[in-house]
Amino acid sequence: MISVDNLGIEFSGTTLFSNISFVINPGDRVALMGKNGAGKSTLLKIIAGVQTPSSGKISAPNDAVIGYLPQHLLLDDNRTVFEETSQAFAEVLGMQKRLEFLNKELTTRTDYESDSYYKIIEEVSTLSEKLYSEGEINFDAEIEKVLIGLGFVRSDFNRPTTEFSGGWRMRIELAKLLLKNPDLILLDEPTNHLDIESVQWLENFLVESSKAVMVISHDRTFVDSITTRTIEVTMGRIYDYKVNYSNYLQLRAERREKQLKAYEEQQKMIDSNMEFIERFKGTYSKTLQVQSRVRMLEKLERIEVDPEDTSRLRVKFPPSPRSGDYPVIADNVCKSYGDLQVFKDVSFTIERGDKVSFVGKNGEGKSTMIKCIMKELEHQGDLNIGHNAQIAYFAQNEASLLDETLSVFETIDEVAKGDIRTKIKDYLGAFMFSKEDWDKKVKVLSGGERTRLAMVKLLLEPTNVLILDEPTNHLDLRTKDILKQALIDFDGTIILVSHDRDFLDGLAQKVFEFKDKRVKEHLEGITEFLEKLKVASIKEYEK
Repeated sequence: MISVDNLGIEFSGTTLFSNISFVINPGDRVALMGKNGAGKSTLLKIIAGVQTPSSGKISAPNDAVIGYLPQHLLLDDNRTVFEETSQAFAEVLGMQKRLEFLNKELTTRTDYESDSYYKIIEEVSTLSEKLYSEGEINFDAEIEKVLIGLGFVRSDFNRPTTEFSGGWRMRIELAKLLLKNPDLILLDEPTNHLDIESVQWLENFLVESSKAVMVISHDRTFVDSITTRTIEVTMGRIYDYKVNYSNYLQLRAERREKQLKAYEEQQKMIDSNMEFIERFKGTYSKTLQVQSRVRMLEKLERIEVDPEDTSRLRVKFPPSPRSGDYPVIADNVCKSYGDLQVFKDVSFTIERGDKVSFVGKNGEGKSTMIKCIMKELEHQGDLNIGHNAQIAYFAQNEASLLDETLSVFETIDEVAKGDIRTKIKDYLGAFMFSKEDWDKKVKVLSGGERTRLAMVKLLLEPTNVLILDEPTNHLDLRTKDILKQALIDFDGTIILVSHDRDFLDGLAQKVFEFKDKRVKEHLEGITEFLEKLKVASIKEYEK
């Protein structure tokens, strides 16, 4: 059991939250929810022990192990993937090595009556008990199982970690954390760098093998699949629900409705008393009553209403100029880097108005295909862009491409044309940019803020073909809902690369599966595709 007692934290005189208390029990799988800036990540760091609270404390048994997936990388660049992942067992392997050394000492020494000999015997006994409590572990098999589950192949095991991108290096950190089998696993946006199959594997691992989990995630399907409890951080306090995310949303709406009713009744009472005070404050016979009501209002605990959920707010793309019937046609397209074949003999046709998702494990060529379509990479075969196809491309690094010298408002004002200019402020508000943010320079924005600004910019550009590569990274659930609805309403053609199943569900009407250097078209949505994929994966496992 891990206990959070009267926790509080302040930044530069501002209280983020105060007097927060709750208990995490064995078997709990908790979703930590709240809007951006509410303090979710800070709370996770405090529980992990990497940040100190302003007040309160975290209590845990002395032998409790808390595993935290950090946002920065701790990899040793001199190791291979397998060696780095093996560090999860460094303590056990160290004990084994020490035990071997001590046993060798016992067999070679002859000073049986000495104090040092007895100390060796005691240390051997202690280490043996600790190792026995760990049980028999086939370290190599466990490491292999987790690495493959997270998307690595065996040929990756002996490659240096330096050869991998930041997302893959984060997977190595996640593998190390899971292998340590901690009493509590703390995960902050773990699915950002995982493909769909790896997310499903992680879900199964957390549900079946973890002791307790607390997770921050904007992937609604992932959160619903693994959690049984939701703790919301809002307005400096918490609400604790013993339900998953979907049920929490319903209970939250009911709670806010009650708050609003109580708030309105209190405001009526305050107004009535204020009216009495103003009316009789100079009347001698009413002096005691006036003073009594003033004191009552001073002591009154004011009811606060939680921020309104504005996820129903809708924004729209400008009307699309009409493109030809077939905006993208691929005919026997091949791409390789030297001896490495990414894909070969790929043929497909995307019709006007299609909304398709590119799905497959990382490294199967989804982003490469998009770069070929955008003429950023050379390739073999024919890849034709149709008549009057006006493509808007949202790359994974789109946020870093913004002009840092411009303000938030100037960035959007630059691209808005015609009537849409009158709605700039509405669009900025929908993506959580308040009036106070409009004059901020892009260079001072956080990564998440830049992503949201890049998304607003995309929404205002006239286009008839949208190509989006991981558009939901760094977007919270509210913003993703707004973007998803805008894409559903969009009357042009969309190509999506995303690991976010909930985002794709109901949006993508076709799935292009990238697998084994080929691309297969599935005339179904992501949910139907994944249901079939899961069956196939089980059969493969049984074989």
